[in-house]
Amino acid sequence: MKLALFFVKGVSLKVYGKIGTLDREIKPYQELAKYFDEILFLTYDRKELALENIKVLDNKWNVPSLIYSFLLPFLYWKELKQVDVLKTDQMFGSWTAIIAKFFFQKKLVIRCGYQLSFLVPKKGIKRWKLLIIQLLERFVYRNADAIIVASKKDKKYIEEKYNILPKKIKYIPNYIDTGLFRPLDIGKENRICFVGRLEEEKNLFNLIKAVSGLGEKLVIFGSGSLGPKLRRLAGSNVEFKGNISNKDLPMELNKSKLFILPSLYEGCPKVLLEAMACEMPVIGTNTYGINEIIKDKGNGYLCGTDVLSIRKAIIEVLSNKGLQKKLSKNARKTILQNFSLEKILEKEKNIYDNLYN
Repeated sequence: MKLALFFVKGVSLKVYGKIGTLDREIKPYQELAKYFDEILFLTYDRKELALENIKVLDNKWNVPSLIYSFLLPFLYWKELKQVDVLKTDQMFGSWTAIIAKFFFQKKLVIRCGYQLSFLVPKKGIKRWKLLIIQLLERFVYRNADAIIVASKKDKKYIEEKYNILPKKIKYIPNYIDTGLFRPLDIGKENRICFVGRLEEEKNLFNLIKAVSGLGEKLVIFGSGSLGPKLRRLAGSNVEFKGNISNKDLPMELNKSKLFILPSLYEGCPKVLLEAMACEMPVIGTNTYGINEIIKDKGNGYLCGTDVLSIRKAIIEVLSNKGLQKKLSKNARKTILQNFSLEKILEKEKNIYDNLYN
C-alpha cells in the first residue's frame, strides 16, 4: 500500500524544524515506511526538507495556503491517483483530503489530536465561526473511513455530537519515544520545568504567581504571543529559554526536579507524556486532556487552575520525597505500558490492515 499524509493547512516540515519538533513528527512515519511501499507528505512550503524513505510534495508553485488547500489534489493528481490511503494530520485543512477522496475514490483516515468545536468556545470565538467548525467536523467525520482520536473523551464526544458509529472511531494516543525520553543519570538542579506555547490556555500567569517566593526557579521553554507580558510579570526566579529541539528536551527535563503543566485545557499533551517517560514527578491541572492521563497521587499530581491550588501542589510534591519517588516510577511505567511508539504503531497498522477488508 501507499500512504499520503496531508499536513495541517499552512504547516510544513520547515515549521516543525523551527519549533524544534521535526524529529518527533516524522519518526512514526519513518517507522511506517517499513510497512508501506511509499509514503507521501503533502506540505505547504516551497523547497522543503528532504527525508529518508518519505517523498515530500511541497508547494513549489508558492500558492497562498488557503487557495493551495483546494488546488493541491489537482496539482498532484498523478501521485494521489496511485495512493491507497489518505490521512490527515488534524482537522484544520482536512477538506483537502476529502476532495482527494471524492475524486480518486481512496480510503480516508482522519486523525484529530483535539476537537476544535470543543476547545474554541473556551477562547470566546464568535458563534458563526463555531457553527462553521461544527459543520466542517460533521462533514469530515461522516465521510471518513476511519477516525483516530488521541483521547477517550474525544471518542465519546464525536460519537454523541455527530452520531458516528463507535467502531469507526479508534482511540490511539500520542506516542512517546521511550528510548529518547528516559531517566538520565545527571544531577538535578533547583528548578521546576514547563514546556509549551506561551498562550492563554496554558495558564502561565497563574503559574508564575504560584512559584513566587518559593525559592525554586521556574524554567519556561517555548514561545508565543504572551511572551512579552509574561516576562514583565516574571521575577528573577523565572527564566525564559525559548523553543527547544525535541532531541535536546530529555536532558533539560532530567535536570529539573519537577515538571508542571497548569493548562486550562489540553488535547493529549505530548510534553506531559515526555516528562513522565523521563521518570519525573509531574503536576497537571484537573482539566480536560490532562486528567485522562494523570491519576491523582498515582502517576502524577492533579491540582486546580488557580494560583493557590498550583502553589499548594508544588509545595506538597517538593516536600515529600516518598511521594516524588512513587509518582516518578509510576509515571514511567504508565508510558511504557500505554504510550510507547511500538504499541501505538501496532494499533495504527491494524486500522490500515482493515480498511480494504
